[in-house]
Amino acid sequence: MNVVLFGATGTLGSRILNELLARGHNVTAVVRDPSKLEPHENVTETAGDIFDAAGVAEAAIGAQVVVSAYGPPPDKPELLLDAVRALIAGVEVSAGDVSGAKRLIVVGGAGSLDVAPGVRLVDTPDFPPEWKAIAIAHADALDLLRPSKLDWTYVSPAAYIHPGERTGKYRVGKDRLLVNEKGQSEISAEDFAIAIADEVENPRHLLERFTAAW
Repeated sequence: MNVVLFGATGTLGSRILNELLARGHNVTAVVRDPSKLEPHENVTETAGDIFDAAGVAEAAIGAQVVVSAYGPPPDKPELLLDAVRALIAGVEVSAGDVSGAKRLIVVGGAGSLDVAPGVRLVDTPDFPPEWKAIAIAHADALDLLRPSKLDWTYVSPAAYIHPGERTGKYRVGKDRLLVNEKGQSEISAEDFAIAIADEVENPRHLLERFTAAW
């Protein structure tokens, strides 16, 4: 499968890239600095800008799915929405081409997940204030995807996601925060990458959000 990946050098993006490559997929990694990527026979490094809808459309020609693991600094939430708007516009152009991608998977945040009826994680008293603006931006990004003409999927991680072990195990939910028997919401970046790659290969959450956690 041909996959376009934005954010391939980040914490999540690099693990998604490795997971896709381990499964034999061909990846076009669109990054600002291709020199940060290690050469691989199944990777095409492309210098590009996620904010450029025309560039997104061009990259998506010949691919089956576009995946965005882009994450701006928490103090610049407006960049996230600019990026998602460009992704939607670019992939919509690509979808009009017989060889263009029609699917868009966006890695989002956990803040917009429900913890109780009508109560999101970001609205809880203990939510870190320095992460509130970017969490709300992630929620707004989901709202941007809903009316799009694409086969979109939005993926929220657990509340605590971190580099760690690749166990190959994860649980899936929809709009509610997943917690374990101790009330903890956690997943490694490696296992979250598995959830993304599984969705790439077998789309089970078209036109909706899902979440993955241990």
